[in-house]
Amino acid sequence: MTEENLLLIFIKNPEPGKVKTRLAATVGPEKAYQIYLKLLSLTIDTAMEVDADRQVWYSSYIDSEDSISETDFKKRKQVGKNLGARMLHAFKSGFKEGYDNIVIIGSDCPDVNPVLLEQAFNELSEYDLVIGPSADGGYYLLGMNKLQPELFRDIDWSTERVLKQTLEKAKSISLSVASLPELNDIDTIEDLEKADWDEATSN
Repeated sequence: MTEENLLLIFIKNPEPGKVKTRLAATVGPEKAYQIYLKLLSLTIDTAMEVDADRQVWYSSYIDSEDSISETDFKKRKQVGKNLGARMLHAFKSGFKEGYDNIVIIGSDCPDVNPVLLEQAFNELSEYDLVIGPSADGGYYLLGMNKLQPELFRDIDWSTERVLKQTLEKAKSISLSVASLPELNDIDTIEDLEKADWDEATSN
């Protein structure tokens, strides 16, 4: 693995009733939990194929007994009062460790693939930022080659305004931005139906 690139994966500790709550409102907490586990497994498998160091950042506690290999992934706990503060902390930590390019993803988007992640890292050789817009107005991926704290402040997290506000902030501080294809996060039953993701709906 290259020491220049770091892939951060933000996850929620899997617990029925606490993950995919909007989806659970339609399909029930147990099925939503199973779907989340499959999304998480797919994300981890995808990350394994990327030429980068890898860190998994847990929402509540570091699970040393789950199926995520501590040989392939360093495990960390998220720190901060909101998503922006948590991501800022993770990026800051990565740059302090000496990485040149850092990309963050969640575990909600089944269409993220190794080629897309490699492209994200490659874009950072020419652009200050790379961003993967999601259909709900947020983003499924954010990458940078230098810490940009402004991108995590005064953002209406978990709303359809996240992408727009982030791009406006990037423009205001004259950052160049590379855009990846728009993809669909799976948060609701409508998202699941759009994805036509048989693996998620089986069992």
